[in-house]
Amino acid sequence: MSAKKHQTSIKDLALQLNLSISTVSRALAGHRDISEATKQRVRQLAQELSFRPNQLAAALRKGHSKTLGVIVPHIKGYFFPAVLNGIEKVATREGFNVMMCQSNEDLRREKRNIETLLDAQVEGILMSVSATTHPEVEHFEQVRRQGIPLVFFDRVPELPQSMAVVLDDFQGAYQAVSHLIAQGCTRIAHLAGPQHLNTSRNRCLGYLEALRAHGIAHDEQWLYSLPTLTHEAGRLGMQHLLDSDPKLDGLFAAYAIPTVGALEVLREQGRRVPQDMALACFSNEPFTAMTQPQLTVIDQRAEQMGETAVRLFLQLLKRGPVYAPPHLVLKPELIIRNSSLHRSQESPVPVR
Repeated sequence: MSAKKHQTSIKDLALQLNLSISTVSRALAGHRDISEATKQRVRQLAQELSFRPNQLAAALRKGHSKTLGVIVPHIKGYFFPAVLNGIEKVATREGFNVMMCQSNEDLRREKRNIETLLDAQVEGILMSVSATTHPEVEHFEQVRRQGIPLVFFDRVPELPQSMAVVLDDFQGAYQAVSHLIAQGCTRIAHLAGPQHLNTSRNRCLGYLEALRAHGIAHDEQWLYSLPTLTHEAGRLGMQHLLDSDPKLDGLFAAYAIPTVGALEVLREQGRRVPQDMALACFSNEPFTAMTQPQLTVIDQRAEQMGETAVRLFLQLLKRGPVYAPPHLVLKPELIIRNSSLHRSQESPVPVR
């Protein structure tokens, strides 16, 4: 294996040109107090030696890195990449670079991500917590003690005075289940996510409240807690629910990928969707419009969530740590497709 090639520094340029480091630095920056002849000598040698200035060091000398750190649980599927796209769009427009890390749903890795971002002198951190973070919050307190703006999005820890951008998951679930009831469903099951996550918990509460508000007594055997948010877990969950109550006529799932597993089980058992079982789920993953039938979904406003998180960070950066806005809550959108509709109705129909 060849040795790593030496990267030319300002000190190397200064030695070869017999100039001071400060003179070379000012020449590269185009200062007026440096002659054009000296500037030309410095630039020519810098080009010959493929010199690249340390932009981070230069930014830190000015008191800021112009770097924004982001931590997500994973980059699988549609949601988190779409949030990252929204973050990148606004951050770039505001002159910030984005450094992205993923925790892979692991608390220890999440902690290392934070240490990496702090070592990189980021000016703020935007993050969505891992599924294994609860109830640990000390690493978040560490960020706040250092005066670094910390903004959560989607998944939020139980941390006093935390600042976050979230979707109204409760209302989204309520809309979806109410829609299933309006289609004639009276025995609606729920594939629920981990209840220590605010997203899963609020979706389950919205499901229960919709049943209550429409006079449907909830049966405990209608609720299945997914051990993982996978296709196979959806298959197992659907099979368990049907074994518990063969008369189920509706399903609301907290996540999209398990819903596909559930749909497969229904097809294998000869149950028609939506005639025998109507389906609705979070979230608007692109594949939900490619299944047969297409899935009714709650859109999570992913890109808007990312954009809003950056704007909140910019407010914190401008106003300082004493600024403590409440959580910003985005409105969900119910997109009605064929998995929940009677044959006579058309789709898609967004309900805002």
